[in-house]
Amino acid sequence: MARDFRRAADAVAAQISAGRLRPGDRLPTQRAFARRHGIAESTAGRVYAELARRGLVTGEVGRGTFVRAAAPAADPALAEPAAARVDLELNYPVTEGQSEMLGAGLARLARTDVLAAALRPSGAAGTPAARAAVADLLSVPGWTPEPDSVLFAGNGRQAVAAALAALVRPGGRLGVEELTYPVVKAVAARLGITLVPLECDGDGLLPGALLAAHRVAPLRGIYVQPTLHNPLGFTMPGPRRAELAAALRETGLVAVEDAIWSFLRQDAPPPLAAHAPERVILVDSVSKRLAPGLTAGFAVTPQDLVAPVTAALRSGAWTSAGYALAAVTGWLTDGTAAAIATAKRADARDRGRIAEEALAGMSTRSGPGSYFCWWELPAPWRADTFVAAAARHGIAVTPAASFVVGPHRTPAAVRLGLASPPPPVLRRALTTLAALARTGPDDVAPG
Repeated sequence: MARDFRRAADAVAAQISAGRLRPGDRLPTQRAFARRHGIAESTAGRVYAELARRGLVTGEVGRGTFVRAAAPAADPALAEPAAARVDLELNYPVTEGQSEMLGAGLARLARTDVLAAALRPSGAAGTPAARAAVADLLSVPGWTPEPDSVLFAGNGRQAVAAALAALVRPGGRLGVEELTYPVVKAVAARLGITLVPLECDGDGLLPGALLAAHRVAPLRGIYVQPTLHNPLGFTMPGPRRAELAAALRETGLVAVEDAIWSFLRQDAPPPLAAHAPERVILVDSVSKRLAPGLTAGFAVTPQDLVAPVTAALRSGAWTSAGYALAAVTGWLTDGTAAAIATAKRADARDRGRIAEEALAGMSTRSGPGSYFCWWELPAPWRADTFVAAAARHGIAVTPAASFVVGPHRTPAAVRLGLASPPPPVLRRALTTLAALARTGPDDVAPG
């Protein structure tokens, strides 16, 4: 029996390899497949499961099983630069003159006494100067974090991972928005955390959905992106943040608030942490504000969680390097970080306008000042087939499946990262994608 289902799976795989089954083609139902090949329906189910295990097909609830555009990547989506000529997957903004500004700030580290201090080991608590600089950076009217509540990681992803490890034991349940940051999916899988998708509307996560999910089976925490949600771009209004904070207090849960992109929205309401500082770990970093190669992440942590988050940072080897922390502290205090953030806010607005013009008439959404755009593709396009077609034009985009949590129907949508290509290249790429979307999948010649 085992040989039978593997032999049938090998036959389908050979058709895919030969191009007789193309990306996006729909396979017959398992019942029809069983009849056609003279096998039991249960065996057909094992064939389809084997094809999915090999990364050759993908199933969508209510729609069927489809040939994948490509084998799944070994690394989580958005984790590494794409091989395509134009990368609309990664999102690392770099503005003109940025390297010169950062370079000038590094001159102070050339002093032997400063360098000697920077090269000493750095723990999760960082340095007093770093804690004060981050507390000042994150301060908003009505809320200033205590410097002693700031812990440091090598980057924002590590800060998120440490916060989740401190809150949720293996096998525990973590509530997340129904479309969420792909790296959180990967981190949760490695930590043995079960993600529970929570319903959202145009204003963000619904507090009632959190309460309902917690009643069904207790959650251990939530992960949420209130400002410039990735990938949808919405920013949660102040009243919704207050309602969510009340739900956290009612349930006794702690939220991990991802504020990585919040520097692009100076007009955003105060963070969720301002509404419930005792129930929120706010995570931020400087990789988007400054540059990805020399960075630090930080977590503003309630006092009773400082010890477990510190332990998670240490056990994961996720604490920040002393040299990086010293460099970042200097850039935060000498005005360099503020100047670069101002330039990036203007750059994000300019790129948003390019996307609006190039994708005019398409069903897109993006928050003001956002570096990403969510695109619901016109029928009959599906995300996998569009990603494959875009790749044949040398353009990398991210399919909706990267963001979907749980066995929910995957939207026919892609996320476009607007930050990485030079503006003229971005405009040409988006114009190419718009023209591609106006054709049908059947009109696109296979590569």
